[in-house]
Amino acid sequence: MSTQAAEQPDATQVGSYFISNYPPFSTWGPDDLDAVRSTLTSPPDVDTPLGLYIHIPFCRKRCKFCYFRVFTDKNAEDVERYLAAVTREVELYSQQPSIAQRSLRFAYFGGGTPSFLSAAQLESLVERITRLISWDAAREVTFECEPGTLQKHKLETIKRIGVTRLSLGVENFDDTVLEVNGRAHLSKEIFRAYGWARDVGFDQINIDLIAGMVGETDSNWQACVRKTIELAPESVTIYQMELPYNTVFSRETNGGSGAVADWPTKRAWVAFAFDALEQAGYRVSSGYTMVKDASDTRFEYRDSLWRGADMLGVGVASFSHLGGMHVQNLDAWEDYVTALSSGTLPLARALKPTPHQRLIREFILQLKFGRTDVAPLGEKFGVDVLETFSEPLRHWRDEGMLTVDRTVITLTRAGLLRVDGLLPAFFEPQHQGIRYT
Repeated sequence: MSTQAAEQPDATQVGSYFISNYPPFSTWGPDDLDAVRSTLTSPPDVDTPLGLYIHIPFCRKRCKFCYFRVFTDKNAEDVERYLAAVTREVELYSQQPSIAQRSLRFAYFGGGTPSFLSAAQLESLVERITRLISWDAAREVTFECEPGTLQKHKLETIKRIGVTRLSLGVENFDDTVLEVNGRAHLSKEIFRAYGWARDVGFDQINIDLIAGMVGETDSNWQACVRKTIELAPESVTIYQMELPYNTVFSRETNGGSGAVADWPTKRAWVAFAFDALEQAGYRVSSGYTMVKDASDTRFEYRDSLWRGADMLGVGVASFSHLGGMHVQNLDAWEDYVTALSSGTLPLARALKPTPHQRLIREFILQLKFGRTDVAPLGEKFGVDVLETFSEPLRHWRDEGMLTVDRTVITLTRAGLLRVDGLLPAFFEPQHQGIRYT
């Protein structure tokens, strides 16, 4: 299944659905790496926010739906070697003219499982990184956690290093569903970790759920939503299960399987969750996220990145966005650490988008908010956004997926629930119908 199909077939087939960038990753290559190096040696763009993504690729188990670069076979010596490489990568970036002296708007620990690291490893890593690039002025520091890797003392360390938003990868509350899908934690660990996080004093906790996991049922999903509301996190993020190419489930299905719920069912489950969360006082923050108090719940990483911020992605296979350039690191463990041990940035592939492609990228990502004021984009890129995208906007308006009122585009609830399926219609012709990743 190609992400570029404007209307997804009902069955969940193998392929990427979630859109996180443009142009598609499959079009990136080594030819533009020199342009990235040139961007790094240019004067800093002080008006563009800068963020840092730190990829921690270690996991206790590999989830059967996971498509990220993760490792389950590394020992303490391997972990330290990797953290030293990450530190060296931050150091090399901090010496580049386009980065030097800039402070961070946000930092994000992703994975993999950042909470796989011990408290001592976390403190050491952060101490080394913050000597090189400051996040004292950061508006947000986010940390992803797998509930079964947490202890109260580790959460105290995570709070102490400056984390402002804790994201718990719950996914489901049913032990059988968790086990079938290869999750390492069980339900009792969710409640224990959540209680500790509250005791430690985190005032912004996000719970992740996945609609359509193998074994999911109507009654189970409704129970998951009810238990989430009872916990009362500040935000809830709900993804619809997909089958990217390099997952265990994708290899097992060999082209598709009824084991994963179809798209109409997943959309119905997310609609149920959104309705229930709204009744509990939450409000829509994006096509995936509901927040309890929009005035006090930050998603700086998401909001900045969707609006064109620079981001240094450090770690094996990580993605960066620098000066409008897309770049990905080497995705093999030994290649990554070897490059850094020799003092070389571990860049693997890149793409220099045209101004129109940068407009498309920011436009489609901002549609994910559900309501987009296009005037800032028009001013930034010097175009009439509604005229530029008039044809696909008209199409999706006629299909009942969005409305256009002067310069505001608002997705209907139907459009919000299938937003990633709408976005390829805005792609350039050469990028429609091709593999996304």
